[in-house]
Amino acid sequence: MTTWVEPEGGRERGPVGLAKSFTQVLVNPAAFFEEAVSPGDQAPGLVFAMAVVLVVQGTRLLLDPSRALAFPAPTWLAAALTLALAVLLVAPAALHALSAVETLALAAVAPDRGGVSETVQVLAYASAPCAFVGVSMPAVTFVCGLWAFALLVLGTRIVHDTSLPRALAAALVPGVLAYGSGFGWFAATAAVFPRTADVMPWVGRAAAVLAV
Repeated sequence: MTTWVEPEGGRERGPVGLAKSFTQVLVNPAAFFEEAVSPGDQAPGLVFAMAVVLVVQGTRLLLDPSRALAFPAPTWLAAALTLALAVLLVAPAALHALSAVETLALAAVAPDRGGVSETVQVLAYASAPCAFVGVSMPAVTFVCGLWAFALLVLGTRIVHDTSLPRALAAALVPGVLAYGSGFGWFAATAAVFPRTADVMPWVGRAAAVLAV
């Protein structure tokens, strides 16, 4: 049986470790969540989430530099500053905020759950498919958002040793906020299915209210 953890414990660090985690969570997510999520070892997960945001935002800015924030600086510098803010500030803050939301939900539906660090890791690794949404193709974003949410539910079920309905309940709000709003699944769905255009914003607002 293939194992995803190093003999000394935890996941392999560095670019090779990131690449392995990315491939493994997409190819064999059940085994990955079972073996590679370790209590108190959230640093690799945080780096993974930051790397996903780096790829997404870097791709978007490369394809459309006008997406950069309006800094009083040359276009390339404004893009670099925008990318740095997204990766170094927004990604870690959003990951921990969403983990707190899911932790509260788990407290209600799964009393014998794992710790907060495991939730951080599950949310981080479940975002792997979202690395492809930077191409800004609605169909791609739509598929990747659903894929990421499925990984989040699966990871929550495995890591926190709970039932599928409870995992779905715990993952619903953070998943909607992360993939629906954060990675653009709502906008993509409205583009792919125009009849949902009036509904998608309300779903996002409802999730935000529930999170509060």
